[in-house]
Amino acid sequence: MRASGFFHVLFLSILIVVFVLLPILNQMESLYKLPRDRARFEAYLTLLQGSQKGDMHLPIAGYNPMGKGFVLDKIRELKKLGAEQLMEEAIKEVNEELRDQPLKEIEVTLNLVDDVGGAWSNRATVDFSSKFLIEPLIKRNFCTPHIWTSEQLTKDIIINRTKEYLFRTFYWTQHGKPKSLKDHVSQETYVASKIDYKGKDLHIDLKDAKDFYSQNQDSQDYSLLFNFFYGDKASEVLNYATYGSSENLGFIFSRYLARDKKHLGVNLNFFVE
Repeated sequence: MRASGFFHVLFLSILIVVFVLLPILNQMESLYKLPRDRARFEAYLTLLQGSQKGDMHLPIAGYNPMGKGFVLDKIRELKKLGAEQLMEEAIKEVNEELRDQPLKEIEVTLNLVDDVGGAWSNRATVDFSSKFLIEPLIKRNFCTPHIWTSEQLTKDIIINRTKEYLFRTFYWTQHGKPKSLKDHVSQETYVASKIDYKGKDLHIDLKDAKDFYSQNQDSQDYSLLFNFFYGDKASEVLNYATYGSSENLGFIFSRYLARDKKHLGVNLNFFVE
């Protein structure tokens, strides 16, 4: 194949994306002002599905439509903090880094997930799905950075969380769904390489993490993947097998890999271990 033909094929295989903010907080504030009854739930479904029942018109599946008053308080806190304006700034920065003639526009919507009251979600399983099982969102050109009702919000959290989900979505457009542990770690290493965590310390037993990863990198077992990223305590709640993993082990391990590869000068733009 001639060089020009090779680069033509490469260009077609690498989908360039541009992210745009799809504001939602005003609509969700109005929703949560409604009484906690069937009418509110129906109003939520209308926002979610639009006129096409069973589809997704707005990417708000992370919200608990029957959330209590503290959810409304958290939405107002997000608005006061200027969350969507901060997200817009983060989107602009990421678009600049990924700049090229855009071929695919992806709308970005903040999802406030209720992990405090109402028993709406198991935080770890929802978090896993929001990071590793996002094919339905990708197909609909959506990206949904997750913020938790239990979190103490800061501007840095909103900016970094947004960037993490943007780069994760971009990685998906290039590599598709991760299958093995190796794939999952490669994705999160790429994401971590793009975020400025401002030198926050990472605390894991690195040798044990490396050994576990080396022995299981080809595994596609969901419970093992889940345990590596979220730890034994999260696994025990779901009666999954445990392997001696600490909380968020896989994410911290991925940050170690990203940091080490930065030091080595490795290009992580399309990193696959």
